[in-house]
Amino acid sequence: MKYLVLIFMLFNSVIMKAQADEVLPYYEIPDYNETYTANSVTARMVDGLGFRYYWATEGLRKDDLNYKPSETGRETIETIEHIYNLSKFIRNSVLTNNKDANKEKLDFESMRKQTLWNFKLVSETLINTSEAYKLEDSEVPFWNIINGPISDTLWHCGQVVLLRRASGNPFNSKVNLFSGKVKQ
Repeated sequence: MKYLVLIFMLFNSVIMKAQADEVLPYYEIPDYNETYTANSVTARMVDGLGFRYYWATEGLRKDDLNYKPSETGRETIETIEHIYNLSKFIRNSVLTNNKDANKEKLDFESMRKQTLWNFKLVSETLINTSEAYKLEDSEVPFWNIINGPISDTLWHCGQVVLLRRASGNPFNSKVNLFSGKVKQ
C-alpha cells in the first residue's frame, strides 16, 4: 500500500508539471511494454482509450459540441461530460485517496484536458505497480472496471466520432488507430 502511495505521489508531480506546460498526453500512443502482465495489458487498454479520446475530441467546434442527432439524443458535449465522469470513476477506482473535492462544472477544454490526464495517471500507476492490481476497500472486482467504465468510455468515444462526422467535422484521416500513430 505504501508503494502505491509513493508511486501516486511521484506520477502526480510529473503529471502536474506536464499539465502546467500544457502538453496533452495521447497525441500518439506511448511505446508498449515488452512484458505482458495484468497491469500492463490494462494500462495499454487505457492508453488506447486515451489515444482514441484525444483524436475524437481534437478540433471540435462549438457547432460539433452542440450537435444533437435527435430530440431524445444527447448533445456531443453531454457525451463528453459523461466520458469525463467515467474517467474520474476509473481514476478513483485505481488510485486511493484521490477523490474530487472540486465539483464545479468544467468547460469543454478543461474537461478534455482533465480526462486525458486522468487516463495518463491511471496508465502510469498500473504500469509502475509490480503487484497484481486489486481495488482497495471495494467489493467490486477489478474486472468490472474493464468491462464497465473502460469499455463504456470506448463506446462513447465512438459516439463522439459519429456525432462529429454527422455535424460536418469528420475524424482526422491521418490518425492510425491500429498503430497508435499519426501519419505525416
